[in-house]
Amino acid sequence: MLSSPLPGAESLRTFTSVAVFLMGALALVVPTGYSVGAALLLLASATLLFKRAPYSLGASDRWVILALALYGCVVGGLSVVDLGSSGFDIPMRFLLAIPVLLLIVRFPPWQACLWAGMAVGAGGAGSWALWQKSMIGVERAGGYLHVIQFGNLSMLMGVLCLAGLGWAMVQRYRSVWVSMLLAGALLGMLGSLLSGSRGGWIGLPVVGYVLYRGYGRQLSISIKLAAVGALLAIAVTMYALPQTGVQQRVHAGINDVHQYVSGAERDTSLGLRFEMWRGASSLIHERPVLGWGESGYQAEMVRLGQQGDITMAATQFGHAHNEFVDAFAKRGMVGLFVLLFLYLVPMRMFASGLQHPHLEVRALALAGTLLPVAYIDFGLSQAFLSHNSGAMFYAFWLAVLWGSYRAYAKAFTEQAGSTNDAIASRI
Repeated sequence: MLSSPLPGAESLRTFTSVAVFLMGALALVVPTGYSVGAALLLLASATLLFKRAPYSLGASDRWVILALALYGCVVGGLSVVDLGSSGFDIPMRFLLAIPVLLLIVRFPPWQACLWAGMAVGAGGAGSWALWQKSMIGVERAGGYLHVIQFGNLSMLMGVLCLAGLGWAMVQRYRSVWVSMLLAGALLGMLGSLLSGSRGGWIGLPVVGYVLYRGYGRQLSISIKLAAVGALLAIAVTMYALPQTGVQQRVHAGINDVHQYVSGAERDTSLGLRFEMWRGASSLIHERPVLGWGESGYQAEMVRLGQQGDITMAATQFGHAHNEFVDAFAKRGMVGLFVLLFLYLVPMRMFASGLQHPHLEVRALALAGTLLPVAYIDFGLSQAFLSHNSGAMFYAFWLAVLWGSYRAYAKAFTEQAGSTNDAIASRI
């Protein structure tokens, strides 16, 4: 149990714990559910204005805060110049996550609430997708979001459940927690499959490598082989069952590529992406430093379509369906830099804890590392941060995971120091 010298600390920890639980549990199963817990945490962060800070920020804390602030200010500033005050709407989420991070560092949630919320949220997303697919008969499950956003976030929550297994292994009711998190992982990935979103699965080998870095060295060869076998069996089963729609989506993707390469058809799902990337690349070449802005990008893409450089169907989209190409085309090298900074700096800060001796801390480091890894993967085929759900999920889960990681790592360090002092006093 973490302690704090501030009055009312336990009541604030209870509040943050409930809010973080809701942030996970409601994320994809109610309209804008990902905002509920985040809004509660933001309200609670106002209490920091009336309390003296008992915790000095370290260099790593400042780097993570800088990543959030830099992205929010640069993207927000450039968008305001282009679109007016409405352009600051989504970038503002990254700035609002900073006081939440400061709150969590001082009053971290109980990890049981964090991981339970993640498992319930991932399980709810997969169950909701299964209901939509089997009972309502939708072609692609999407919950209350666009199918790509829903599928990728469902996948992410499932992956984060796997990160929590280290924490679960050292709990009193280990079998219960492990079962809950494994169920959440499977259902979260099922939700992604039933959404028909293919982009989230491209990066699974990298996700697997990060998980191996965190936990793999402690597992026996038999357990590793069993895990790989189970994943392969699940993948084959999902592909073989036509009801899941996986087989059709795979075949459709292969057919799209073949038609595009042969020149037979460009206006397919993947073909349009290739056209958008081609058009955006042309715009990047013309304005590489600051880009074209939101409105300029759309106008220039229409121009390219009218000239026949790209198909007209590719000009109807407001972004390039690739986070990095989109940032480069709209905000130039400046925009690309702050995007990479937003992903790579937190990844580096979290990765330093992947071999932490305490599994409770390592689980948080692993989850924090996987968050930007997954977003980089999602960003290859979707401008994920252009959507409110993508921006909210990244900004506020980064704040929660980093604040929790720092608080728990500090608590275990102090605990070890107290133990060493006690031993030394008896010598």
